[in-house]
Amino acid sequence: MIVGELRHGQLAILDRIRETVRLAEGLSDKGDISADARTRALDCLSRFGERLREMHANSVRAAGTSTIRRAREDTTFMVESEAALGHPIEIVSGIEEARLIYNGVTHSLPPTDGLRLVMDIGGGSTELILGQGPQPRALESLHMGCVSMTERFFPNGRITRAGFDKARVAAQLELRPVKAFFRDANGVEAIGTSGTIRATEAVARELGVSAGGLTPEMLDRLIDKVLEFDTVAELSLRGLSERRAQVWPGGLSILAELLNVLNIDGLQVSDGAMREGLLYDLLGRLQHEDARERTVRSMMSRYQVDERQAGRVAGTASELYAQCKHEWGFSKKIAGKVLDWAARLHEIGLDISHDGYQRHGAYIAENADMPGFPRAEQRFLAALIGGQRHRIDRRRFDVLPEDWREAGLRLLIILRLAVLLNRSRKASVRAPVTIGANDDGIDIGFDADWLADNPLTIADLEREREFLQQVGYELHIR
Repeated sequence: MIVGELRHGQLAILDRIRETVRLAEGLSDKGDISADARTRALDCLSRFGERLREMHANSVRAAGTSTIRRAREDTTFMVESEAALGHPIEIVSGIEEARLIYNGVTHSLPPTDGLRLVMDIGGGSTELILGQGPQPRALESLHMGCVSMTERFFPNGRITRAGFDKARVAAQLELRPVKAFFRDANGVEAIGTSGTIRATEAVARELGVSAGGLTPEMLDRLIDKVLEFDTVAELSLRGLSERRAQVWPGGLSILAELLNVLNIDGLQVSDGAMREGLLYDLLGRLQHEDARERTVRSMMSRYQVDERQAGRVAGTASELYAQCKHEWGFSKKIAGKVLDWAARLHEIGLDISHDGYQRHGAYIAENADMPGFPRAEQRFLAALIGGQRHRIDRRRFDVLPEDWREAGLRLLIILRLAVLLNRSRKASVRAPVTIGANDDGIDIGFDADWLADNPLTIADLEREREFLQQVGYELHIR
């Protein structure tokens, strides 16, 4: 269960509640749900229903997926489930499940006009979606999941090479009818989501196999690692929960063949999936809008940012950026966007305390739930916000991708100057300024009469010159 609230036009996630029921384990070939699985599910739904009643939730959408789709239609299970939850439960088709997954992913990642291939391995089914921008173009739901594959090819929890081989062949056969729709697309961005894929990336990170994302080679190494254990009960790896370990061999087999059959060299992992897709669908979100822009606006409102001052700083930063964009080699579109977002959010820490507000702001930017922002971009924002005044700590940029580090430092210099030039917090005192940049520093020019009327700005710039010298940049004032 995921709980969200609409705040200032932005979806804020309040709570995530997860219980592993493994309903698919209790489903017979005839579509009957075993007594044990039924009890586990009804108990879980009762607890969810109690939580919903406590919070007086006025908009609830509940959906059943693969196992419920396969259960016998004449079962009383759904009647009992709805009574336990206190809300109707819709059984979504495999294609609708795929659409909702894509909806959740697109709202959790930066927008793109290119092709995206999204995959989600559930307990009883695997969804594949090929989309462009916010719109899915091809959707498919396959009858294979981590629970069903583990039960079928690793009976009694025994882990063997033969089991992996047979599971991978079965996955290939399941993919054969649909692979033509999803493979060999030019410039496609492959994205995985939900439990199996996220757990696999977590294990790969812990083992030092991956710094982010997954490749076919990584998955082969993980399978070899799993084969060091004789049974699922013994399977224990850092980053893998005990509950996930019980169904991981089957899910890992599916994932390996998805990358193999669909010719995927690298797979990114997203936090957004079907639950988020349900929420955004419920709220009628505009899918073509940049989720990051919504997040920035929401955070400005949430942390009571002075919008006029934020606008002044962002405007000055934009002007300075345009004047030195080419000289400082800002070739990526993200550079100007991150600078704008950092300028508009540079005072979010003031809502906590004026003393060291840049540190508070950096902490918020790095650790808050910011829909649409990948972790790397959040760290980028945090480095800019945290370095906007006083001494510059280059170590803030060491956590960024290597090709962002020097560019990040230069964006920080622009942000610092924009903040400095707007310290009066008055539009009428805005400085007529021109700048030029080179590899060694920045040259900033003012109207002589303006400088004469603003002596404090000269003092601030002289101090700023010392800070920039400490990180290898010269500031020349004309």
